[in-house]
Amino acid sequence: MADLAAFLAAYDAQMRQPSGPVPAGMIYEYDGPVLRIVGGHVGRIRAPRDTGVTGAALDTLIRRQRDYFQARGEGVEWKVRAHDLPPELPERLVAAGFVPQQPSTVLIGVAGEVAAGPVLPAGVALRQVSEPEDLRRIADLQSAVFGIDCSWVADDLGARVAADPGHISILVAEAEDRVVCAAIAVFDPGIDFAALLGGATLPAWRGRGLYRAMIAARAREAVTRGYPLLHVDASPASAPILQRCGFHRITTSTHYDWTPPD
Repeated sequence: MADLAAFLAAYDAQMRQPSGPVPAGMIYEYDGPVLRIVGGHVGRIRAPRDTGVTGAALDTLIRRQRDYFQARGEGVEWKVRAHDLPPELPERLVAAGFVPQQPSTVLIGVAGEVAAGPVLPAGVALRQVSEPEDLRRIADLQSAVFGIDCSWVADDLGARVAADPGHISILVAEAEDRVVCAAIAVFDPGIDFAALLGGATLPAWRGRGLYRAMIAARAREAVTRGYPLLHVDASPASAPILQRCGFHRITTSTHYDWTPPD
């Protein structure tokens, strides 16, 4: 039986803040207990499980992050897990103008148990990519699937590849030269987790096993690279599939977003 407490402890110790190469144009800087990530599509705040401040001091910390990005004319997201401390953090964020988004399920899988040979539908080929044109096609796919402008994804992926090509694995499934599914794995150094993210499948191609094939392929790569665990922040649509593949729920995560006023 999976030791969920051990998974959660490892997650808190290793997955709170990025440990990989910093892409060009990005700045990672600490402000007290939080890491402020600057230069991306939006600003990001990453924090330990316990920020160590409460009440007025917490309000000041939150406002300082909001005001920093407001001065840059940019939005910012603050990622909060369900077991984070202090318990008042979500309400303090909302009071400062942050808006909670749909929660994701934080899932952990054992790479060796999830890894399998990817089973693809007839006529579909799996390919690892890094060229700008392929990254643009992935951004177009995500825009179509999620119904929002994801054009920034191409530059973001390109910057990650340029920082360290071995740090990221980008997969596409193609049918008749069209990208019908894409997914990403990030391999930060010095930790046990490979992070699986960015999965997207065209609606007409869902239910044919493509997403499961992407999970299996990335799990196999994690095993090959020596990463024993897999981490996913899963959407409500993806979480049941991942759990059927052997992933375990340990908590939830919610992005609290602040957008500059017009």
